[in-house]
Amino acid sequence: MLAQIAKLDEQFSLWLTSHRLRPRLHLILRWYTRLGDGYVWALVLLYLFLALPQSEVWVIVKQCFLAGGVSLALYMLVKYTTRRQRPYEKLKAVNAEVPPLDAFSFPSGHTMNNLAAGFTLAWLEPKIGWIVVLMPLSWGALRVYFGVHWLTDIIAGILLGAASFLLAHILWTQFL
Repeated sequence: MLAQIAKLDEQFSLWLTSHRLRPRLHLILRWYTRLGDGYVWALVLLYLFLALPQSEVWVIVKQCFLAGGVSLALYMLVKYTTRRQRPYEKLKAVNAEVPPLDAFSFPSGHTMNNLAAGFTLAWLEPKIGWIVVLMPLSWGALRVYFGVHWLTDIIAGILLGAASFLLAHILWTQFL
C-alpha cells in the first residue's frame, strides 16, 4: 500500500513538473510561497494589534505559541523518524525551486506549523480565519509545485496541523 502511494506521489510530481505556469506567475508564486517561512505572521500580528484590544491580542499570541510548540514537537518526532527524501532528490526531472528549510520532506512543516497557528487564529478571531487557513494550504500546494514536497507530505501536514491545534486547544482549555 505504501509503495502504491509513493508511486502515485512520484507520478503526480513528474506530471506537475511537466506543466509549468507562465514565467511571470511562476516568479510571483515563488515569492508568495516564501511567506510561509514565517514572514507573514508579523503582518497578522500587526493587524491584530490594530484591530483588537491589547489584552485579547496577547491571549491569541500565547495560544498560537502553544499550538506552534505542540506542532513543532510533533513535526520533529515525525520528520526525523521517517526521514523521507524530497522529490528533487529522488526524481531527476524535478528541481528544487525554493529552498527547503531542512533535509527531509515528510510531513510538510510549512503546512503543518502554519496551519496549527492558522486554525488557532481562525478559532479565536474568525474574521481573518479563512485567510490564515487558506494561506498554509496554498503554500503547501506550491511546495509540491516547486519540487520540495510530495503531495502526501502536504496531506500529512494538514492532518498533523489540525491535530496540533486540537491538542493545544485542549491543553489551553483544560490546564492553562
